Amino acid sequence: MSKEKTYVEDIDRSLYDFRNEDRDAYKLDEGLTDDIVRQISKEKNDPEWMAEFRLSCLEKYNEIPVPDWGPSIEGLDMDHILTYVRPKDNKMQTKWEDVPDEIKDTFVKLGIPQAEHKSLAGVGAQYDSELVYHNVKDEVAAMGVIYTDLESALHGEYADMIKSHFMKLVPPTDHKFAALHGAVWSGGSFVYVPPGVKVEIPLQSYFRLNAAGAGQFEHTLIIVDEGADLHFIEGCSAPKYNVANLHAGCVELFVGKNARLRYSTIENWSKNMYNLNTKRARVEEGGKVEWVSGSFGSHVSYLYPMSVLSGEGARCEFTGVTFAGHGQNLDTGTKVVHAAPNTSSYINTKSISKSGGISTFRSAVTVSEKAHGTKSAVSCESLMLDDISRSDTIPAMDVRCADCDIGHEARIGRISDETVFYLMSRGMSEEDARALIVSGFADNVSKELPLEYAVEMNNLIRLEMKGTVG
Repeated sequence: MSKEKTYVEDIDRSLYDFRNEDRDAYKLDEGLTDDIVRQISKEKNDPEWMAEFRLSCLEKYNEIPVPDWGPSIEGLDMDHILTYVRPKDNKMQTKWEDVPDEIKDTFVKLGIPQAEHKSLAGVGAQYDSELVYHNVKDEVAAMGVIYTDLESALHGEYADMIKSHFMKLVPPTDHKFAALHGAVWSGGSFVYVPPGVKVEIPLQSYFRLNAAGAGQFEHTLIIVDEGADLHFIEGCSAPKYNVANLHAGCVELFVGKNARLRYSTIENWSKNMYNLNTKRARVEEGGKVEWVSGSFGSHVSYLYPMSVLSGEGARCEFTGVTFAGHGQNLDTGTKVVHAAPNTSSYINTKSISKSGGISTFRSAVTVSEKAHGTKSAVSCESLMLDDISRSDTIPAMDVRCADCDIGHEARIGRISDETVFYLMSRGMSEEDARALIVSGFADNVSKELPLEYAVEMNNLIRLEMKGTVG
């Protein structure tokens, strides 16, 4: 018996677009000045070195020009961005029942507590500029795994470890928004997995930006020591406003000798968001980093996770999908530096554009003189759902070693009318037929995600496909 209601109609954007009144929230002034940075440092009770670091980053931010090679970000006015917003009760909790009801309700709607109880070893939840909840299962903590908020770690027994790793992979001189992040960062997670420890179930952080006109600048620092194994999941969302919001977080991943780290992300920012995030990994001898990335939201994105393969036999895999709809210009991709012999990388990405959306994929593969025996393969496929959308592929390869095997392939296509007709002849609506085809196109990403996130990604695809006409 046929089902009356289609899957597309079942999806409700209000799952992400709801918002809480923030009249009781504590906010610093809009803009970016020495006084604001000092006030953030005071709110965080920074050690002296961090307070000085923030101010030096602000100097660099003021010196470095705005990027002029990607999508325009002239709609982002830092003079009207709130760099620090915290809820009325900003004390981080380790018991879910102690989180303030309004904030708890936000994460309940997003499914965070349910996911924690079902299949996660630990959870961190950030609301605007502050982590409001952090918990790790006893059996994982008993293995010596540290999973806490970065600010607590900065003041505790891991302070020296934070100092020696913080913004060492992503220096503030890297680009203007890395410097901005260094000046105003707030919140984020610290993970340390001891040598030989294999965490069987994932850890997760979820970032929710609630305030209009605000920025979120969380910092994630993960150290997976020799022979250890970890899967870390990152989720993020925000309600839609008529003013610009900014996300300029930073992720630094240190993968030790013969260690493995999988880092999975579903980014579902609202379409007034400027997503200027920076993610980078360094992989030692025999280690492996795996990136699984789904980018669905934001008005403009600059996002290029980078892997530096610094030890012999280090490996990288990157699997990603990007969906650009009306009013979106998503400039994404990945970078790999082969800096040691016998390293390998495999990049497989899919991009989808519709309703005038612009999707640009950039890959950069660098092979140093000493990286003998390197193997790298880049594959990118683009699917355009109409004749007003755009998809570009911009590969860059800097190969300085003759003894290597490097390949790149790119394909751009449209949905076949014959395929749509066939599915419709089997009882599907045109909308559902197109959504099914797009979900199949993105299947290589969804099958790499834990079940709850694969379901979310497919729901987002169906939601984006609602009303699409080929």
